[in-house]
Amino acid sequence: MFKKSFLYFLLLMIAIVAAACSDDSETTADGNGEEENAEQVLKIANDQEPAGLDPHKTPAHSSVRVYSKVYEGLVTFDENMEIKGQLAKDWEQPDDSTYIFNLVEGVKFHNGREMTAEDVLYSFERIMDEETASHISSYFSDVENIEVMGDYKIKFELAAPNATFLSNLTNSSAAIVPKEVVEENGDLQQVAVGTGPFVFEEWVPDSSVTLSKNEDYYIEDVPKLDRVEYYTMKEEAARLSAIRTGEIDMTTLTAKSTELLEGEDEVNIMGYQSLEYSYIGFNVAKEPFNNKKVRQALSLATDRQNIADIVWDGEAIVSGPIAPAMGNWSIDVEQEELYQRDLEKAKELLAEAGYPDGFSTEITTASTYADMVDTAQLLQQQWKEIGVDAEIKQIEWGEYIDTWSNTSADILVGRNGSGTDPDRAMNYFFHTDGSANVWNFSNSEYDKIVEEGKRTVNQEKRKEIYVEAQEKLLNLSPNLFLVSPKNYVAVRDSVKGFTPYAHNAEDIEQVYKK
Repeated sequence: MFKKSFLYFLLLMIAIVAAACSDDSETTADGNGEEENAEQVLKIANDQEPAGLDPHKTPAHSSVRVYSKVYEGLVTFDENMEIKGQLAKDWEQPDDSTYIFNLVEGVKFHNGREMTAEDVLYSFERIMDEETASHISSYFSDVENIEVMGDYKIKFELAAPNATFLSNLTNSSAAIVPKEVVEENGDLQQVAVGTGPFVFEEWVPDSSVTLSKNEDYYIEDVPKLDRVEYYTMKEEAARLSAIRTGEIDMTTLTAKSTELLEGEDEVNIMGYQSLEYSYIGFNVAKEPFNNKKVRQALSLATDRQNIADIVWDGEAIVSGPIAPAMGNWSIDVEQEELYQRDLEKAKELLAEAGYPDGFSTEITTASTYADMVDTAQLLQQQWKEIGVDAEIKQIEWGEYIDTWSNTSADILVGRNGSGTDPDRAMNYFFHTDGSANVWNFSNSEYDKIVEEGKRTVNQEKRKEIYVEAQEKLLNLSPNLFLVSPKNYVAVRDSVKGFTPYAHNAEDIEQVYKK
């Protein structure tokens, strides 16, 4: 009896071990050490709610970080900032003003329909249509004709050679969208149907946005994640707590907060010099800011290094309209006269402008960005030394975006990106007809300079032109350019394959969790 019981027990144990081994063989690690059946979910904490999802209408970074995962354009940048094909597999240039793109075949929108050259035509006609009011319409003002040459071939004809055309196509807002989705919804602010690696699933206002893996994506083994969940956490303290506990996997943070995560064994801090700069924008159509001397006086009263040290904990460099991260496209602004703090000269200019005793004004800023609020408070203190009494008005993000686009503030604190070509920094924001010139700024001499820069193909000559443009713009001062910050991303150890670049700090196509 004992022998039979022992034999039965032995056979039972063998069966259990065999079953366990069999289960392991079905769920063991793939090439990344992950269990095949384990869902790959990346949780990201954002500091701001999206302002809308229409790529042709919404420039806010809080929106771009989401819709850039859903939509794609004809071309993009690689990690070395070299232009490569995206929805266009290649292109040819028969002459200096003609581009013919051959599209990748078999690409499907997330609604299951194949993307063709007709969709490219529709998307750019929508961008260039005045009724769309696209923030990138001026990027393509030189496009005279777009011709569909077949299901997978399309030709762009420009009015003149344009050195910026291809780089402008890399912009996240130059996205290819399906006509039927636009027509069904009126716009794309609440929906997103692209060709990209992730599919828009849900947006819960003031809470989260969820994207899922595009199972029909035309690039093999991309993406590696099954789902991306963006959580809106406006308070940095909340984001820091969440990254510590593992509630989230990734978040941006300020230089000051990096010290608070020192010693966290399971959190990595990744830093990079950004292409962004902080600025003060003036509505130059309103008194007293329609007077160049007033704007120059405020520049002379501004201590930019003080802003870098206090607002950004020293992790920022004084900047002009082209951020120093763009290399030798950027001039050394610290050598410029208006960057030398000179309170006596500032007072003289105010007196010459008719304001010997200064004036009162209001600085508008976004309440949800601490760096903008802190910048406004420092400027309030600095400008008081020349008799300018500034009140600070803090508004919520949605109202801030409207205020920016409608030029409804006299002074606005903000942040811009220099882009990947100096044309964006100089033309897009400050040409009379620039899509993002919300300052009512217009100067014919300046316009001619940046127009020449766009037309000039020779790189060395272009650099000379943009040096002249920067010096001209600093003198006219429609904006006061302040500092370019170093950006930081906190990432859990379990996140692999992530590297932030200045021109693409949120690329997650190759990211996986281990």
